Amino acid sequence: MGNPLRDRRTAAELASDGQVIEIADKISSFESLAGIVEADLAALDPDKRPSGWRECAVLGELQFGFADAKRRIPMVSGSASANVAAVCQRCLEPFQLKLEIEPKLLLLEQAADGYEDYEVWELDEQTMRPQDIVEELLIMAMPFSAMHDNMADCKAFLSADPSDDDGTEKLVKPFAALRSQMK
Repeated sequence: MGNPLRDRRTAAELASDGQVIEIADKISSFESLAGIVEADLAALDPDKRPSGWRECAVLGELQFGFADAKRRIPMVSGSASANVAAVCQRCLEPFQLKLEIEPKLLLLEQAADGYEDYEVWELDEQTMRPQDIVEELLIMAMPFSAMHDNMADCKAFLSADPSDDDGTEKLVKPFAALRSQMK
């Protein structure tokens, strides 16, 4: 077998083996995630686009096992994180967005009762690639509108104008000129 993160196996095989998969890859290996990031960065001027973002690390670990004593319900738990390039929707500047996931999933073809501590990951096929689970969970962890955590990091949102007599910060309205164009 090559890379256990990319190998196709059944959930029962992974759970029976007690497979533990270390994740140490690059964003470029996760094609759908890379495509979403690239589409977001396409809104920036070419000179503002961060370089090397595809080489940023995706790190973590997945542990497979069974959620029940009869060994009928395969599960996976673990964690993964990645810093992806994003465009702040407040200031329209690039920044690093930290994505973190901690999956605790039942790998089933249909829901099971009595396992409220787990989310059900419905399998469409007999075999699966663990990478697909990690990638989809990272995509789902992305916010609809990415923004700096701290408004003080948004360069265009607040600025101190030294020409103001009182020295207080004033709100900059980067889209105020659009109002006159709309009339």
